[in-house]
Amino acid sequence: QVQLVESGGGLVQAGGSLRLSCAASGSIFSINAMGWFRQALGKQRELVATITSGDSTNYADSVKGRFTISRDNAKNTVYLHMNSLKPEDTAIYYCNADRVVVATNPWYEYTYWGQGTQVTVSS
Repeated sequence: QVQLVESGGGLVQAGGSLRLSCAASGSIFSINAMGWFRQALGKQRELVATITSGDSTNYADSVKGRFTISRDNAKNTVYLHMNSLKPEDTAIYYCNADRVVVATNPWYEYTYWGQGTQVTVSS
């Protein structure tokens, strides 16, 4: 069983910064990609940023230049540094681990989600 534990959400004023962290734990052999998605009230979940084990990154156009995703492979942890936050960034942010190989079943790749952390940006 693999668990993703997120931290770092909260309330911040527009223009401020936050850092989200997500640590994956369990019988993990490898994780191909980790990332962040968000879901605002009444909207569908959308991709924010992803990073592969080789540090290849992908960002939503709405966060390019403001958010930075990074990863510590040794700790199975992914970070999202969010700068110049806007009220439209308000959402629940979910951590994602994709193409996860676990020691108990190395012939299959799993996808896992965290519980989500609230980010609220006030104007």
